[in-house]
Amino acid sequence: MPVAIDLAGALAIQARANRLANHRLHGAMAALPLAGLQAPRVGFFPSLMATLNHILGVDQYYVGSLLGEPGLAAAWAAFVPAADLAALRQRQALSDERLTTFCDALDAAGCAREVQMARGGGRIQRDLVAHVLAHLFMHQTHHRGQLHAMLSGTAVAPPQLDEFLMPSEAHLRQAEMAALGWDEAVVYGGRR
Repeated sequence: MPVAIDLAGALAIQARANRLANHRLHGAMAALPLAGLQAPRVGFFPSLMATLNHILGVDQYYVGSLLGEPGLAAAWAAFVPAADLAALRQRQALSDERLTTFCDALDAAGCAREVQMARGGGRIQRDLVAHVLAHLFMHQTHHRGQLHAMLSGTAVAPPQLDEFLMPSEAHLRQAEMAALGWDEAVVYGGRR
């Protein structure tokens, strides 16, 4: 019998897909020296580190908005990029965990809740949680694709990033699932 998929559950899986993709990318990039991470490359942001920091800054803004944190427009303006991959990995993992925790707690009503996002100059943008999350996940995927392409110009092989959403591909992510402390049955079989 087919399993019904609810929006909140799908968003929680997407949050974990985001975390897993970042885990794989950061692990692959660990083989590069800092000079290789900062080297000019073709992309919207001109280096691997600049692109990684852009993802981090945007993630922090949107996760903070979803959580209703104050002062996010000022925090965005004052964002200090991570200087190296180790610092970035730690900050991104924290942001990813906050996002996963938020999505794990979602239900249908939570998906339909309005989010107010300070955009500076007194402007407040209003959208529903589900729409903000869809936008955030698209943003992450967009820029990780650019990182993937940039890595193709290095000695590091770009990692596979698109396996997490399919329950049938569990065998392709066993090591990462274990490293992140996740259980397939919990992630795909129900809510905590």
